[in-house]
Amino acid sequence: FELTQPLAGKEAYLQGHIPGAFYADLNQNLSAQPGQAKASGGRHPLPERTFFAHWLGQMGMTAQTQVVAYDRNQNMFAGRLWWMCKWLGHEAVAVLDGGFAAWLAAGYPVQTAIPEPKQPSQFSPTQSLVTLLDAQDVLQELGGGKQTIVDARAAARFSGQNEPIDPVAGHIPGARNRPFTDNLQADGRFKPAQVLRQEFEALLEAQTSNMPTRIVHQCGSGVSALPNLLAMELAGLGRQALYAGSWSD
Repeated sequence: FELTQPLAGKEAYLQGHIPGAFYADLNQNLSAQPGQAKASGGRHPLPERTFFAHWLGQMGMTAQTQVVAYDRNQNMFAGRLWWMCKWLGHEAVAVLDGGFAAWLAAGYPVQTAIPEPKQPSQFSPTQSLVTLLDAQDVLQELGGGKQTIVDARAAARFSGQNEPIDPVAGHIPGARNRPFTDNLQADGRFKPAQVLRQEFEALLEAQTSNMPTRIVHQCGSGVSALPNLLAMELAGLGRQALYAGSWSD
């Protein structure tokens, strides 16, 4: 999937993917459809948990399934799927470090055929393993000293110099900018955990022992914020909150 070319991801998937992999579309599967109930605001609102769980069940997912998410887009969409599975209470989900490029570089096989559907299951959400916030949650703590907001958008969008998508430019007052691509090495893999830890501690002006009471990750619409949230977890800094509606909300 590409934000500016919604059909590009499916086309790339059909040209070659990891054997047995199913395609998850940001608009069709990882976001609420127009007219559907939604669990967040913004340009890519989360669907209701039961709706997303039903789709996973149609893919054959059960409580025992190990999910591996990958993409070609620096973990943006894989991160969204990873987080959404945690949101349903499913712990057994991972992101393929380096994405499809790393798979190809290792010389592993690919296929173009769409895999046969698995036997549908009744996959039901359980207690969420993540923290989801809405605009009111963030607003209540704004400027109170107990919350730090991390904005994953590119620096030009954060500063308001360039806003190609949303009608208003700028950022939430007090937010700190950490473009999600800063988490990656040149080969597309995550930086070492210790490097990520040092960079986030510098960004937050805090050590691990005195982190802000609440760290909130956001971006434009709840997609590119997820690599930052995942990177903090890889760095041993805990699983932080997501404002899914983000700037577009």
